[in-house]
Amino acid sequence: MTISAIRSHLLDGHAIPAQPLALDAQRKFSERHQRAITRYYMAAGVGGLAVGVHSTQFEIREPQHGLFKPVLELAARTIDEELRKTPRPFIKIAGVCGRTEQALSEAEIAQGYGYHAGLLSLSAYKNDTEDEMIAHCRRVAEVFPVVGFYLQPAAGGRLLGYSFWRRFAEIPNVVAIKIAPFNRYQTIDVVRAVVEAGRDDIAIYTGNDDSIVVDLLTPFTFDVNGKKVTRHIAGGLLGHWGVWTSQAVALLNNLKRARRNATLDAQWLDTAIAVTDMNAALFDSANKFAGCIPGILEVLRRQGLVPTNLCLNPHEVLSPGQAEELTRVAAAYPELTDDAFVAEHLTRWLS
Repeated sequence: MTISAIRSHLLDGHAIPAQPLALDAQRKFSERHQRAITRYYMAAGVGGLAVGVHSTQFEIREPQHGLFKPVLELAARTIDEELRKTPRPFIKIAGVCGRTEQALSEAEIAQGYGYHAGLLSLSAYKNDTEDEMIAHCRRVAEVFPVVGFYLQPAAGGRLLGYSFWRRFAEIPNVVAIKIAPFNRYQTIDVVRAVVEAGRDDIAIYTGNDDSIVVDLLTPFTFDVNGKKVTRHIAGGLLGHWGVWTSQAVALLNNLKRARRNATLDAQWLDTAIAVTDMNAALFDSANKFAGCIPGILEVLRRQGLVPTNLCLNPHEVLSPGQAEELTRVAAAYPELTDDAFVAEHLTRWLS
């Protein structure tokens, strides 16, 4: 896929789940269930998949686990197998972490497996200057198309102001930015920076799991040299969309249709609250997101897609009451779940 095709695909707006990691009762990588998850997302109609990111567990990079390459390779191979059956445009995004040397190594590995872009984490730059971070981003972007990542501090990120994003948006090989600070002021900073940089070729994706629907409906309008310029957030690159995925795809398609037709019925506000209520249970907002990855896995476990909700870090578990909250929201908003869809296809996905 050329960089022009990557840009065009991302600007069209897609549901892109952040892939979780399937572990068995001994905390061993279950390739069978990992394939099933990928097949599920493909069947649900997503436009891409992000692998080796926060939801996949950053611990896959640790030497005692050695799962970074196997997880990326299996996802890429499974995607390619499914696309051979039903060809369509699709983007493979790999998480790229660490200081520059590590990030370049991960970018090279991802490219070798056929990934199209890297979601660039800056968690290793918590105490560095803006100049140092921009230099790092530029270096990685020289070898691999980059998706910027504004990760909230509660999940290992840091605050990044307008100045950083304005300079980041000037990097030629940036193809998109995932905005995930869970903060309206900081979300506006990023969109304004892209608009004022004149980069209408950079796709903007929401990662604000607490404000998915509102992000996707909102027109962001800014004055640029006396002219009003409006941008929309194109789609979502979300941990939340790693579950109930077929309904997430349907939701995004309906939101895009409503946006095009300017039919923004007040009912969308009800949907926005429902999605955020579901995310509160899924991401464990009551406990500062401590159970966000186990929450994703628990939904998939209940559907039969993964064998456990275990994480590589044995201390990363569901919070007290989180399982009950997941039961509550699934019952409260059945139109936003997809248990029947999964049950219909599960045997094939696990084969």
